[in-house]
Amino acid sequence: MKITELFILAVGLSMDAFAVSICKGLSLGKIKAKHMCIAGAWFGGFQALMPLIGYFLGSFLADMVTKCSHWIAFVLLAIIGANMIREAFGEEEKLNNDMGFKTMLLMAVATSIDALAVGVTFAFLKVNIAAAVSFIGATAFVLSALGVKIGSIFCGRYEKKAEIAGGCILILIGIKIVLDAYGILG
Repeated sequence: MKITELFILAVGLSMDAFAVSICKGLSLGKIKAKHMCIAGAWFGGFQALMPLIGYFLGSFLADMVTKCSHWIAFVLLAIIGANMIREAFGEEEKLNNDMGFKTMLLMAVATSIDALAVGVTFAFLKVNIAAAVSFIGATAFVLSALGVKIGSIFCGRYEKKAEIAGGCILILIGIKIVLDAYGILG
């Protein structure tokens, strides 16, 4: 996986965390740097941890499904992307200014489930997992910290758009994986 593809994937995976961070910023109103760091650490940490777990699960299963791994990657990414788009048109999320352990843990897990499935696809694609999870985690950290700041400044006007963009990115990456497997793109 090339660095540009990894960057696009990292941004796509971070969109849920980014949207939740914007909500956190909205609910907190006046923020401090520690609020940005807390959100960044939780979301970035879980966005790095979950694909690592998924990678080890996928590595365990990779030998059994190697012939159709590109289709598995496509289906997982398409489902995750479609779900992100569907959630963007769902009910408005309630704003909660709590940044305690339990609240942040639940939100970090909820926003990184898709990263677990992406980690499974990494095993099939033979990705350098250390570089990938580090890059994804760092990207999620930065976007989440920025999301808190942006949320404290602006309204929630862009939350749905960010989720839709993230979903579309994941679906497009899945399509690219299938096209690459058949030699259509390169």
